[in-house]
Amino acid sequence: MVVGDPKIARLLEHPAIWRGRSAAQRRSGLSTGFAALDEYLPDSGWPRTGLIEILVSRFGSGELTLLVPALGALTRAAAARWCVWVTPPLVPFAPALASCGVVLDRVAVVGGARPLWALEQTLGSGACDAVLGWVRQVRPRDIRRLQLAAERGRALGVLFRRRRAAREASAAVLRLNVEPLASGVRLTILKGRSARRDALHLPWPGS
Repeated sequence: MVVGDPKIARLLEHPAIWRGRSAAQRRSGLSTGFAALDEYLPDSGWPRTGLIEILVSRFGSGELTLLVPALGALTRAAAARWCVWVTPPLVPFAPALASCGVVLDRVAVVGGARPLWALEQTLGSGACDAVLGWVRQVRPRDIRRLQLAAERGRALGVLFRRRRAAREASAAVLRLNVEPLASGVRLTILKGRSARRDALHLPWPGS
């Protein structure tokens, strides 16, 4: 390796490259808006680039609450790109998103019969900061394509899936299992760089 070579330096900055000397260092991620969750996650927050999977027993069990603060921060940024929702199970409630600081002019909802195609296109477009997708049938090779598209577009991809997918192989950089509780959620990291194996009980504000 040539020391100081700018091409090598750019290569080593790629999120898929792991270097031994940095194994103990925590990278700066996108804050979740929850201090305890930031501390729990490998990058001190959501990864800024790449695909993550959030596994739930049923959609609407608190998974969106985990993401709204970060989506608000992304849409309020001076150079904000799009935040796209692909085939959500319910139409997003705009007043609730706005009350949480999400800039609605930066949010788009995509429907249609080809959600995987829409996810891959939006993730790789370079026009999005975050893409959220709900897909019922997805294969390991599909997830690999989505991960590569997220890297290409420098976007955060979030794929919501049912919990039974936990046993399947996945190229996602982070996988979380989310269980609803009376006052919040219990989160368990299923896959992640230098991931902790203990569960986190995250109470909702005011609970």
